[in-house]
Amino acid sequence: MIEWVPCAGVAAGIILLAICMTQKLGHEWAWINRKIIHFSIVPAVLMFYYGEIPAKVFSVSAFAFGLVQLWPHIKKKEFSWYQIEHNYGEVFFAFSASVIPLILPVKYATALLLAMAISDGVTGIVRHHYFRRHGFKVKLKKHWTGSMAYLITAVLIAFAFLDGGIIKKIVWAGILTLAEYQGWLDDNLAVPLIGSLLFFIY
Repeated sequence: MIEWVPCAGVAAGIILLAICMTQKLGHEWAWINRKIIHFSIVPAVLMFYYGEIPAKVFSVSAFAFGLVQLWPHIKKKEFSWYQIEHNYGEVFFAFSASVIPLILPVKYATALLLAMAISDGVTGIVRHHYFRRHGFKVKLKKHWTGSMAYLITAVLIAFAFLDGGIIKKIVWAGILTLAEYQGWLDDNLAVPLIGSLLFFIY
């Protein structure tokens, strides 16, 4: 009944290791550090996909990570190397990740979680690199270069994990790209919300 414990421990350890390692980069790289931590959940997602981590365990663990990251915001003592004051994106990410495995089938949930982790991570790094290279302010900027990176990686994820035709997969990736790009709702809420709704018409 507890065969999942070693895998869950490894998955959690990878995330914690990423959080600790990014601390060495410092607060000036906070936006990159956030994306590195995004990438660190990929092993956990794949273990969930292959049945090594049950959905409920994944959900509870993600929720716990969300609570742990929310507390510094409440106390106004953010982990400065990856948390941004008044920006709860990493908390929304964890809480969203805790809901998705409970409400969606495994394959679809995996695709959506990977888009949240990989596509969002690649997007942020591409945008960060673009603005640093051109001497612009990096924080909170959206740019088509990042959106193209999101679209390409989301299409690859769709082809790897989703059923259906080519057009459906490209449209799925395109809509998620728009959800990430829009500026009205934090993308860590918008992408999982829109992605979950897409399941009912996919």
